Amino acid sequence: MPIRPAAPADLSSLPALQLAAGAAFRAIGMAEIADHPPPRAEEFAPHQQLGHLWVTVDDADRPQGFVLVRLLDGCAHIEQVSVHPAAAGRGLGRELIDHVTGWAAGRGLDGLTLSTFRSVPWNAPYYRRLGFRELTERQLTDGLRQVLAEEKAVGLSDRVCMRRGGGAGAGRR
Repeated sequence: MPIRPAAPADLSSLPALQLAAGAAFRAIGMAEIADHPPPRAEEFAPHQQLGHLWVTVDDADRPQGFVLVRLLDGCAHIEQVSVHPAAAGRGLGRELIDHVTGWAAGRGLDGLTLSTFRSVPWNAPYYRRLGFRELTERQLTDGLRQVLAEEKAVGLSDRVCMRRGGGAGAGRR
């Protein structure tokens, strides 16, 4: 499936796509994650306008997955990757992340970072297979510490920050 920058017309479909993708958390006893309301369509608009939001689309040009990033401590920080369950298992998440890798490299960014659940199979173990490595407390940047603090404040636990590209502690601020 092709990947392209998200267009304004795509934004209305992203909340439902994210909610559908998150439903898998229910099967592992994390209903509070599955049922957490996604951002509203208009909350995606600033990211779309900055060029920090991409979609993978089907033959009818309908989003089947998306990745949203922000700049954080010299890296492209992946805020969200979601693939609709009907399109899962085709490598779309990997393709979206690889797309961001190329985008980040083209802008001279030091690598990719993200925060995720340590033990959910399609989270940290998946990202390890994609070449991300877990950061130690000492390797965390100030921005990543802030991300973890914000997640903890809303009740998220068992979180880890990971990085792909750059050296250990690279981009540290």
